[in-house]
Amino acid sequence: MIDRHMRHVLVVLLGCFLLLFIQLNRIQVVDAESLRQHPANTRTVQRDFSRPRGLISTADGVVVARSVPTSGPFELLREYPEGDLYSHVAGYLSFNIGADGVERSYNDELVGRTAALQLGGLAGILGTEESTGQVVLTLRHDLQVAARDALGDVRGSVVLLDPRSGDVLAMWSNPGFDPNRLSSHDGQSVNAAFTELVNADGNPLRGNAFRDIYFPGSTFKVVTGAAAIENGIVGLNSPVFEVQSEYTPPLTSRPIANFGGSSCGGPLIDLLRQSCNTGFALLGAELVGPDRLIRQAQSFGFNTVPPLDIPGAVASRFPTDYGTEQRPPSVEIPAGVFEDSPGLAQASIGQNDVSATPLQMALVAAAVANDGEIFAPRVVGEIKNSQGETVDTPNPRIWQQAISTATAGEMRTAMIAVVEEGSGVRAQVPGIEVGGKTGTAQLGTDPPQSHAWFIAFAGQPGLESELVVAVLVEATEEDPDQTGGRIAAPIAQSLIQQYFNG
Repeated sequence: MIDRHMRHVLVVLLGCFLLLFIQLNRIQVVDAESLRQHPANTRTVQRDFSRPRGLISTADGVVVARSVPTSGPFELLREYPEGDLYSHVAGYLSFNIGADGVERSYNDELVGRTAALQLGGLAGILGTEESTGQVVLTLRHDLQVAARDALGDVRGSVVLLDPRSGDVLAMWSNPGFDPNRLSSHDGQSVNAAFTELVNADGNPLRGNAFRDIYFPGSTFKVVTGAAAIENGIVGLNSPVFEVQSEYTPPLTSRPIANFGGSSCGGPLIDLLRQSCNTGFALLGAELVGPDRLIRQAQSFGFNTVPPLDIPGAVASRFPTDYGTEQRPPSVEIPAGVFEDSPGLAQASIGQNDVSATPLQMALVAAAVANDGEIFAPRVVGEIKNSQGETVDTPNPRIWQQAISTATAGEMRTAMIAVVEEGSGVRAQVPGIEVGGKTGTAQLGTDPPQSHAWFIAFAGQPGLESELVVAVLVEATEEDPDQTGGRIAAPIAQSLIQQYFNG
């Protein structure tokens, strides 16, 4: 007969066993995918390093990554014929440091481990040929080259999307890196190259189009304007806001000025066309308010990691704490004023603690262009087997319903006015309907510096928009007075021309 002490010991051991069982199941089942995809996990890469591996190519057939025979410890070497051009999308495959980009997220497809590839095609069924997979990107080579050339030597990012599907048509970040330096079989040179890149100014490995956040400046006014229309606070043509050069938010004595000390006002369509700080700051702080603006920003995707199909995308940020509503009995304060209404006024024009990736701002423009719907962004459009037969075509899927169709139509009209006769005239393309929004995001430095932004959609007149563009030119000491309209809009113009006329 088991005594009481022995029963206690058995109960404790049973409890420990159950905890161990639960933990093992959590690791093997619940966390398996996240652990497999973690950048520090190189076991999958090491396991597959000597296996034949399929091509990565662009939508128009340019080879981005391939395996070539080599001598040494491995029979095959991963090669990237286009150098740095697709480094942040295709990524790299390295025995020393693992993999990134498409090489990581589509590893099973490239080595032919998926069921569709193992069973697809006659050769796969008969087992007469290695069942590698070919990954076809959504990116177009001519547009990727155009994005790199248009940005030139300046730091920044360009994102081109098809708003109707979420297909990324080009995504370029400068600085980039040559993945061939990391795929070498010379371990010492790979480690040296990796250390150099990690410590390099601008961190070339990151891919700032989707992995870094910046003040979006006045491009965020698209979100503020959409919130005001969506909640029935304003229309495009009424009410009319007072013309002024400064606006002082409640609970502060520090005014918000317009760019260059100019004066502006009028209805919402004029506020957007002129990129009027005073009107939008008042609109956000006193009329829209924090709750509605937070909801609207999050409907566009802020504070959520976008479901890009390669690793490393980060969430854009819109602050969610503006304190409590202030109604002290001894001070006359209008209803709807909050503890941090000054911060809300700054956030309404894309400053303060608002930060966004270029990818996120492209998705904001995509919502306006596509009746309020945002499709999940993706860089892979097709998987083929080694015989070139399509075995999988990932379906586009809606990620966010940012705004109603009616609100999208109103904002579309306002953004077209920006390009036709406002701050974005340098983005005009003859014969193409273009809507856009400039952004000049001041960094608060001394001497002053600003990021230059432009977001846009474009299509044939009277037809749905086919293209969305986001351009970020990072602040530079060489041009401290750069603006979105002067610097970023012409870059967008050249890319729209390439898409429709190239």
